[in-house]
Amino acid sequence: MAWLILIVAGVLEAVWASALSASNGFRRLGPTVLFVIALVLSMAGLAFAMTELPTGTAYAVWVGIGATLTLVWAMVTGKERASTARILLLLLLVACVVGLKVVS
Repeated sequence: MAWLILIVAGVLEAVWASALSASNGFRRLGPTVLFVIALVLSMAGLAFAMTELPTGTAYAVWVGIGATLTLVWAMVTGKERASTARILLLLLLVACVVGLKVVS
């Protein structure tokens, strides 16, 4: 159960990071509200997962999921340039996250 919650928390990290960017310095209400809600839920999920998983592993997985999805979203929406090197590095990051799960 802790792993599932950690994965959801990692997805929510990507949501709050993207919403933070879209809030335009907290000047837009909708993205600002989404940022706050996703941030609180993401942190709560990470905190819960850390009660059952080692801190370093949980944090690395949470950051890895969030960073990967944030960059993928930015590439899909055209805010970041997609390249072969970036995609290969993201795949390597995902492989590392999966590896942490396998060895835990």
